[in-house]
Amino acid sequence: MARKRQPGQGVHGVVVLDKPRGPTSHDLVQIVRRAIGTHEVGHAGTLDPMATGVLVVAIGQATKLLGWLSAADKSYEARVAFGRATDTLDAEGETTGARACPAEIAAACARAEDGGPLAAALAAERARTAQVPPAFSAIKVGGVSSHARARRGEEVLLAPREVRVLSLSPTAGSGDPPWLDLEMTVAKGYYVRALARDLGDALGTDAHLAALRRTRSGPFSLEDAIPVTDLGPERLMPLADAARRALPAVELDEAGVRAARYGQEVPLPETCILHRPLAWLDASGALVAVGEAHAPGRGRVLRGFTAVTS
Repeated sequence: MARKRQPGQGVHGVVVLDKPRGPTSHDLVQIVRRAIGTHEVGHAGTLDPMATGVLVVAIGQATKLLGWLSAADKSYEARVAFGRATDTLDAEGETTGARACPAEIAAACARAEDGGPLAAALAAERARTAQVPPAFSAIKVGGVSSHARARRGEEVLLAPREVRVLSLSPTAGSGDPPWLDLEMTVAKGYYVRALARDLGDALGTDAHLAALRRTRSGPFSLEDAIPVTDLGPERLMPLADAARRALPAVELDEAGVRAARYGQEVPLPETCILHRPLAWLDASGALVAVGEAHAPGRGRVLRGFTAVTS
């Protein structure tokens, strides 16, 4: 007797959600699982409950792309409020400090100009190469998430992590109350909540993240995003289209497709950059594998995909 097909079986692709404020990223993964009818769902970069914006969700075989999708640079619009620090480093945390914002800093915020000490603090942030993550984060300490330890009242000291700031600019502000809006693009691993903490410390005041909206995650932007209420199988970006958006693409001939399917070495154009992941497609445009040139003209499979119709 043939096995009954499950509702989400055979559904593969990516959906870009415009996350609302309130639910966690995992909450939205659960919503997608119920809407699509499959447990094979994952996301490409956590957003805190307070944050909104682009959340890239992969379904079915598209989950094999998550390693590359989550490694992409991300862009944000953020508001930093000065004068109060919190344990979570954002507006939803408990107050841990309340140093008044210096008048000079409040005036610079009101003009949305990075002049004087504010200019120096923002320049230091643009040059940052290491950042201490927030204690309230998913980083594991002794096998237990840091946020779980912090919520139990334990002191959590996390080691600095390598980060990279690609751009950071003030866009608007207020002097009373003092806050500053920023646009930024950062590499994987950067915590915008930590930016608020560090700006406050650099400027001799306390600060927290008052609002955060992700506007881009790799090749996916708010223009691609849909409300959670519009979610359905018909709103998925097909697997091959998502792969082409995320990675440079190369079309394989029949022999190359056959070799890739068996995990064998694949002939590639000599022009392929060494060790750069590529989406390998067949003549019909279907995704065969993600691979790389490990030597001039010679490719190896990094992750294979079975033939799908979406």
